[in-house]
Amino acid sequence: MTAGPHSASFGVSIRSATKRYGEFRALDDVSLDVAPGEFVSILGPSGSGKTTFLGILGGFVQPTSGAIFIGDRDVTWMPPHKRDIGIVFQNYALFPHMSVAENVTFPLRARRMPKSEWPARLASALDMVELGGYGDRRIDELSGGQRQRVALARAMIFEPRLILMDEPLSALDKQLRETMQIELKHLHRKLAATIIYVTHDQREALTMSDRVAIMRKGRIVQIDTPERLHDAPVDSFVAGFIGEAALIPVRRLDGHTVMLGPNRLVAARPVPVADELFLAVHAEKPTIVADGDETAVNRLAGTVIETLYQGESVRVFVEIDGGARLSLRVPSNRHGRSLIKAPGQRIVVALDPDDTVVVPRAP
Repeated sequence: MTAGPHSASFGVSIRSATKRYGEFRALDDVSLDVAPGEFVSILGPSGSGKTTFLGILGGFVQPTSGAIFIGDRDVTWMPPHKRDIGIVFQNYALFPHMSVAENVTFPLRARRMPKSEWPARLASALDMVELGGYGDRRIDELSGGQRQRVALARAMIFEPRLILMDEPLSALDKQLRETMQIELKHLHRKLAATIIYVTHDQREALTMSDRVAIMRKGRIVQIDTPERLHDAPVDSFVAGFIGEAALIPVRRLDGHTVMLGPNRLVAARPVPVADELFLAVHAEKPTIVADGDETAVNRLAGTVIETLYQGESVRVFVEIDGGARLSLRVPSNRHGRSLIKAPGQRIVVALDPDDTVVVPRAP
């Protein structure tokens, strides 16, 4: 199935969308523009507004105020079946008594498309998800990954303007979930479709997305590329939510310098002006300074508290002089392990100025 004109050429615009339930704001003045063909993930903890956001996009929830545009069409009050949106649900929502072919062609039946078009569309959709020849199978004969692909084929068969995905991989085991993340990314490239993907799994969002929108308390806190979210978070909430970051209180000296206890640290990016500041230290960023190496900048001396072997890496927990604690991941190869000290021993770690990220406390 080649990408149709709808799926390849329509962006999405959410303008000041708000949803109130009494005094509670499930969604609070959210605006977002998604470019045609872009893959955007909506990421946040439970209760952040992700489900409400997706419901408003799909037409299952009516906003209290605001507007939703798909392309240049205002669809704010349009019912779901008229929005030309493909939707993949968390539980797949497949009909167990129907065959794969009957499930996948269901949207064509619902839209009363000519039956003469069904065979070609079905074959193309199944080939796209690598299920060619599975049309006669029953749903209960399929694995979890195959059912997920059937749900994808059903969402794509009518070449929708937009595909919405509501945590479609959450029911899969870890290995299959990671495999399907890569397959979804490849599928997105083939389709050139606009995809909005809701998840609570940060690794999933970072792996697949062009941009990720972080939600908290019904609002979008930050939307950016995965790299920027990880390396340049706007506040302590984003810094703590993305990756394995320790948040350590620091004091601002000037535009590029902070104090962590007795340690003076230089940051490549400007240090914010705020009442409370934190150094956000991702576990993979600090490096262990070899004994005798005096060249490293932003040196932090401390004591090893504990080491945990985790396969490809060793997690090292360190108490920095002054009381702060951080952890770092060291590759478990011979060189990495040769630098690790035993619990109770002294150690020096260093942070490159590019990795010295200082953020204000989230409001």
